[in-house]
Amino acid sequence: MSIFQELSNRDRVFEFLAPAASPVDVRHGPILYLEDVSVSFDGFKAINNLNLTIDDGELRCIIGPNGAGKTTMMDIITGKTRPDTGSVWFGSRHNLLTMNEPDIATLGIGRKFQKPTVFEALTVFENLELAMAADKRVLQTLTARLSGEHRDRIDEVLKLIGLSQLRNREAGILSHGQKQWLEIGMLLMQKPRLLLVDEPVAGMTEQEMERTAELLTSLAGEQSVVVVEHDMGFVRSIAKKVTVLHQGSVLAEGTMDQVSNDRKVIEVYLGEGA
Repeated sequence: MSIFQELSNRDRVFEFLAPAASPVDVRHGPILYLEDVSVSFDGFKAINNLNLTIDDGELRCIIGPNGAGKTTMMDIITGKTRPDTGSVWFGSRHNLLTMNEPDIATLGIGRKFQKPTVFEALTVFENLELAMAADKRVLQTLTARLSGEHRDRIDEVLKLIGLSQLRNREAGILSHGQKQWLEIGMLLMQKPRLLLVDEPVAGMTEQEMERTAELLTSLAGEQSVVVVEHDMGFVRSIAKKVTVLHQGSVLAEGTMDQVSNDRKVIEVYLGEGA
């Protein structure tokens, strides 16, 4: 599929779309709140009375065995899956269960999937430009002229993701880690309030993992960041608070040291050698 076909596909949800200033009220509570959320698929309870809160500006790591409900949880937050029961709130005003995927993305929730989905035929700069464009119709997107403020924002994000020297390189020839950083940059272009990041270091070199850890920790504060990851060394390097999911609900929560020494977590996930 060409870039023109992708841009003109009205059914595609660009997860990086978010407003410049998300109208999220966090004066009276967390930025994300899930209460008693459950969902079943063909009799299998993927999420089982899940309760989870994420504070504004927090970096939270979510871990757990395969089938624990991590992906389903993110699907519910972004509107891809509707739960059978429960409540999901973004700030104190926005009931996410009444909204569709594009509206949730526009509200200020960005999701990065494990596999990078950058536009490989475009340059790094053009990918970030596209992510920022206010009018997503093809002609307007490709003919719009950037203001100085827009260029400054792109330069800021390029520096943040460490790709300033590669701004004119086609995204298709970037390394795997560089593509991951570019996609995070696309999510950042319009300053979303919440980022959901799925297994960001899968397939990365050790050096790329270190750079990704630096990037994600630098984002906390400006945004709330939820990272789903299996690499425990990486989780330990970035996490102040870790939530362990098992069978669709929270098994344990605390610092990495606390959860790694929890007998229940050792039994179902980490193993005795953790």
